[in-house]
Formats: sequence, C-alpha cells, structure tokens
Amino acid sequence: MSPSDPIDAARLSLALGDLRLPAIKLIWPEFAVRADKEGWPAARFLAALTEHEMAERARRRIERHLDEARLPPGKTLETFEFGALPMVSKAQVMALTAEDSWLEKGANLILFGPPGGGKSHLAAAIGYALVENGWRVLFARTTDLVQKLQIARRDLALESAIAKLDKYHLLILDDFAYVNKDQAETSVIFELIGTRYERRSLLITANQPFGEWGRIFPNQAMTLAAIDRLVHHATIFEMNVESYRRRAALERKRGPGRPPSRATINANQIDAPRQEA
Repeated sequence: MSPSDPIDAARLSLALGDLRLPAIKLIWPEFAVRADKEGWPAARFLAALTEHEMAERARRRIERHLDEARLPPGKTLETFEFGALPMVSKAQVMALTAEDSWLEKGANLILFGPPGGGKSHLAAAIGYALVENGWRVLFARTTDLVQKLQIARRDLALESAIAKLDKYHLLILDDFAYVNKDQAETSVIFELIGTRYERRSLLITANQPFGEWGRIFPNQAMTLAAIDRLVHHATIFEMNVESYRRRAALERKRGPGRPPSRATINANQIDAPRQEA
C-alpha cells in the first residue's frame, strides 16, 4: 500500500481521475503511509478511502445546493432570536428541519406577520437547515418568481418552467401578499400551487391574512382554491409581533439602560381537512 513506487503512484492517480474519485486521489498517499505504519488490513484501508470520498461528496453536494438555494446570507437558526418570539417553539422548528415526513408528503409551512417581524429570517433559516440535512431548497421573492413565470407563459414554456422547480423539495415564496393582480396576471402562481399540491412543499411568508388574498388572484374561486390547497396538511405560524426593525430603532432612540419592549406572538399548527373549492 506504500506510495513509494512512482510509476504505480502515477498510474493510480490517473485511474482515480478517470473514475472521478478526486478525494481518494488527493488523500490516498497519506492514508497508505498510515496504513503501512499501523498495519491496516486491505479492507480497512479501502473502507477508510471510500468513507472519505463519500464524506467529501456530501460536503460538495451541500455546497452546491446552498449556492443554488439563493438563501439570504446570515439568516440561520443560530442567528434567529427565538427569545423575542416566545410563542414560536424552537423545539417545533428544529423538529421540522430534522424530520422528513412533511416534506415527503408535500406539506406546507405558512408564516404570517407584519413587516419586520422575522418571517423571512425564519423561512431562510429553515431552508438553510434543510439543505444541510440533504434537501434541495429555493428561496425567491414571490414578485420575482411571478415575473419569471409570466415570461415563461408568454414564451409558451410555463409548464416546463414549473416542472424545473420540481427538483426543489421546498420552494420558499417570500413576501407572498405583496403580489398584486393589478400588476401581473398571478394565475401563474395558482398553477404552481396546484402542480406542487401534495407532491412538493411550499413555504410562504405573508403580511396579510387569508381574508386579504382576494387582491392576489384574478377571482374569488381561484383565491379559495389556492388557500384550500395551501392549508391542507399545513403548519401555520402567526407571528403577530412588533417589527424587529421598529423595535431596534426605538431602543436606539431610548438609549442604554432602559428595558426593551416585549414582543408577543401566537403560533399554532394545523392539519386542516381539505374543503373542495
């Protein structure tokens, strides 16, 4: 196993390159020296090399998936202020990122709350944790995605564009309620929701309750049908808290030594029975 023979080492390096085993190609001389020194059997040597290759592939895969996820930087569970949102259960959020049954059945997450209440941060943090656990995620502002799907529809490629989003186990639609049917034909979003229903998961952040969603979709029937599909097997967090940004500004104005304002929040989980629209 010693890499002392330059010809054999060169042949092995070429072979490992052809076999696309870059981690083994890089590390095998070091492992070979250690194996010779410690008297490893051949099986242990091969196992050590293959385990290292698998670990490196997993690391590179996570890096690729984080890059394609387009998550806002720095928005992780470690930096999320659970203490400012006492009714958002950290244990529940951690469970959602650790277990996979809800993703496997295409269940959804919906985060309601005013601007600055932490919805986008929590959504991104959940997405980041899921990527680290092996899932594929895409974070997008809903208005941006609507524009892209509109272009695809114009080019007669909407079905293909939506199909490409299927590779993501979780699609995060940030600022959903900012979409306005007077600005864009948002029926493309309805088609996306319908296509992913009970197949692929959505995470939606919105600053308006369901009752205000009539201004998003072209008609009431489509609005009710979209809501119906979203809430079926959904976890909903109602983050009705004071804006982080507003609170921080007030505390800066208040100055040091004064007690901070307290935030209140209601969070609940539902698995609502589906009602036909």
